[in-house]
Amino acid sequence: MSHRAVRLLMFAVVGVMTISGCQSAVAQLDDSATVSLAPGQSAPRGGDLRVGVLGDLSPKTFLQIGSDALNGHIVSNVYDTLIRYAREDLTPKPALATGWKLAPDGRALTLDLRDGVQFHNGRTFVSADVEQSLKAYLSGPWKPQFKRTAAAITSFDTTDPHRVVLHFAHPLSNIFDLLDSAPIIDAQTLPQLKAGTIFNGTGPFKFVSWQPNSSVRLERNDQYWGGAAPLDSVTFVQATDQQSLYTRLRTGQLDVAYGMTYHDQQLATGRYGFRSVTLKGAEQQQYVGIDLGNPQLSDIRLRQAVAYAIDRPRIIGDVFRNNGYVVNAPWPNWSPAYRAEDNTRYRRDVTKAKSLVAAHGPVSPISLDYSTRGVDRIIAEIVQSNLKDVGIPVILRPNDQTRQASKLIGGEFGGLWLLQHAFAQFTPSTLAVSAYPFNAAKNSSGYVNADYAAAATAAWSVPDGESDVALSAYRKLTERFLSDLFLVEIGVVFQPLATSPAVGNLDWDRRNQFHFATTYLTKKGRQ
Repeated sequence: MSHRAVRLLMFAVVGVMTISGCQSAVAQLDDSATVSLAPGQSAPRGGDLRVGVLGDLSPKTFLQIGSDALNGHIVSNVYDTLIRYAREDLTPKPALATGWKLAPDGRALTLDLRDGVQFHNGRTFVSADVEQSLKAYLSGPWKPQFKRTAAAITSFDTTDPHRVVLHFAHPLSNIFDLLDSAPIIDAQTLPQLKAGTIFNGTGPFKFVSWQPNSSVRLERNDQYWGGAAPLDSVTFVQATDQQSLYTRLRTGQLDVAYGMTYHDQQLATGRYGFRSVTLKGAEQQQYVGIDLGNPQLSDIRLRQAVAYAIDRPRIIGDVFRNNGYVVNAPWPNWSPAYRAEDNTRYRRDVTKAKSLVAAHGPVSPISLDYSTRGVDRIIAEIVQSNLKDVGIPVILRPNDQTRQASKLIGGEFGGLWLLQHAFAQFTPSTLAVSAYPFNAAKNSSGYVNADYAAAATAAWSVPDGESDVALSAYRKLTERFLSDLFLVEIGVVFQPLATSPAVGNLDWDRRNQFHFATTYLTKKGRQ
């Protein structure tokens, strides 16, 4: 029996956990962002936590992971999910579901629901809300990445208001990925959610106000099932650019700065006494995407030349300040799909890259799209230089973040592109059935391969994502990644941020979303 199967069995046996036990499990995920308290000392109460972010709230893309940082932070604090993953592994922990049992054939999951939970408008949470939330997750206007998994739920049994049974078209190895990600929403106010006027959840904070292109304010939910949060409120402040985040943090206008450059983050924490926090467990992967519809890039020799040309250590070291590590395969080093030997195939080898280009023949200029936000311009210039060294001319094409994401979803690049992908930090099958760059059914590269699709289906259609069958399928997926190179991985990277010394017990999830249910502020250390 795999480790994950043992963990699921434990929850099936244990069943209902106490509220205090659940809260403790979440709070103790990581103490790297915790201000030390004396033994027995309670967290200070009160205060408004000021969080600087890039980008505004976007109701149209509200349930799309990674569509905008602010969306995710609202989801994770105004709403709850059924379960919550630990950051150190894929162990599901109770949230709105207190216990669960998977059917022996893997085609049904029974979830016991937490009693006494209320939406912010006072309505009681019941099993019908699970069905309505997952159906709303599918209905749009958003394009959630776990849509294919949600669509594999064929029916819901909500006869008991405190229990829901999900029935599947086939076993789903990543069902808990969906339950960790899809928030429980109020279907009665769904039209207002889509319009961005009402955000009615069950989470530790209530949505109070939104000033477009300026700020979002949340206030504590005193009736929260997990206990009232220490903070009175949270204000998300939209910064115009990364430099603005740094300036506002330095001048005491922010308590948390999310999205600074790696250089500014190191400067703030190394020289000016701010706390450094690395969002471990929420890794992203930097990569170069390849559009196989481009006649030149349809030649595997040219794609291999790209893979050999890129100077991965320079990008991880100089751009990300060593907040990450080089990979060839798309898995973080703790993933059940990770194997160290898979990450040595493509190292910078200018001679080999040049010979591959020579075998291909003269190369016309190829476009390289990148986002104007963040460090992608710097990476684009490095990649452009690397490819020039081996005889591949590149034309840089900048896009704002919205346009870059739109091109990714629509598969509209036409050449090369730079982005980061997530989802490798979930069950490995999720990458091949949910992530836009990798989806076997339809991906941004236009890559179609029967063996790849079969491996994706095999990995997805087993009850246990760490079983021998699943591991075998992951190895086949990895081999297709490395052999066919419809994208080229650069490295796994972590998102560092800086906080005031006054911020304690900062928590986050696998989607780089903050959770402020147990966060607090001390007077000491706040400017």
